[in-house]
Amino acid sequence: MPTTQALILASSSPYRRDMLKRLALPFTCMSTNVDETPHSAESPLALAMRLAESKARAAAALHPQAVVIGADQVAALGAQCLGKPGGFDQAVAQLRLLSGQTATFHSAISVISANGVHTTSVPTECTFRELTDDEIIYYLQHDKPFDTAGSAKAESLGIALMQSMRSDDPTAIIGLPLIALSQLLREAGMNPLLGPSV
Repeated sequence: MPTTQALILASSSPYRRDMLKRLALPFTCMSTNVDETPHSAESPLALAMRLAESKARAAAALHPQAVVIGADQVAALGAQCLGKPGGFDQAVAQLRLLSGQTATFHSAISVISANGVHTTSVPTECTFRELTDDEIIYYLQHDKPFDTAGSAKAESLGIALMQSMRSDDPTAIIGLPLIALSQLLREAGMNPLLGPSV
């Protein structure tokens, strides 16, 4: 007899919530209180993967029978981590830094289920145009991307900041790589193409 497992997205991000809806599986969201401070000498990729898994583990500890998804995105310029700006002035500084540069956005996901813990990350290489201060200010006033790694919302006007983007998964830049996530969910016994019954 098929049973329905609970699916939990360990995130309060409206962007990730909207992305997960595309897989047509019922799920609930819960926020987790995870310290996002980088460890000493921690690479941007390692930071993204650690935070994704930490968020999933925090939710799984409260819901051990569920399939839990944790996610995190870290923008990197070389070895430098670019987090969420948090405010206008910090976002201006980030976009000035990114102007004309190629940054890598590490979009990590972790799925915890009865089948174990599986964590991966999908990179997106974004080359930014040479940006004027007028463009940066207009963009920030329009999109207000202060809760977004690297101050760029590619799903909105932020796409106009870009000269090019390269990734194996077009959804990765939004913060929830659905191709990789679908594979991890299948490994957890929850196939999006067969619906919520497992």
